[in-house]
Amino acid sequence: MNRKYTAEEFKESVKLLRENFENVILTADVIVGFPGETEKEFEETYKFLQEIRFYKIHVFKYSRREGTKADQMANQITPEIKEERSKKVIELSNKIQEEYNKSYIGKMVKVLVEEKSKKGFKGHTKNYLEVEITNAKENMENKIIDVKIEEAEEEILLGKY
Repeated sequence: MNRKYTAEEFKESVKLLRENFENVILTADVIVGFPGETEKEFEETYKFLQEIRFYKIHVFKYSRREGTKADQMANQITPEIKEERSKKVIELSNKIQEEYNKSYIGKMVKVLVEEKSKKGFKGHTKNYLEVEITNAKENMENKIIDVKIEEAEEEILLGKY
């Protein structure tokens, strides 16, 4: 994909971030099924994603665009293989995100409250985890409050202040 860095250099950068910033969250955009992507290359990418443990991986299946170099490349990947690879990466992303979120159960976090929600109010932690405060009695918008996390759903933490 014409990157100016290697996987090893990227891993080193991630290591430095995690050593120097508490609870840093990293996300990534990943394209699966680029023309010529072999099963071996996909498995190397998958292993890399397992190792880095991005909080969230946004997965895109390569789609042809007329007039691009990639459109003219040989070895276009079948829609079935793209779908299979996409599902595999999404499952990994969901698993990692769920594990990370569950690690917050019982912890106190500071939340910038942003808006009313179905169960109370929603906001984000300083590392951008979404938190829903379920016992809010008054308007808490635009306040930073301490919240104890009690549950972790797929993409959101639930807690009380």
